[in-house]
Amino acid sequence: MYSLLYKKLPGGKLAKRFQLVALSAIFISFLFFVAFPLFDSLFTQDPSING
Repeated sequence: MYSLLYKKLPGGKLAKRFQLVALSAIFISFLFFVAFPLFDSLFTQDPSING
């Protein structure tokens, strides 16, 4: 996956690395702020378990 993205991105080595870091940050932010809260809302929580 990394090599496929690396070959598709434009620019030199430094530009490609910066773009990969930016894409990784965007992906991780998406997971934390959109995907994980969505998955959490899909599961019901039993209040008797938490005390």
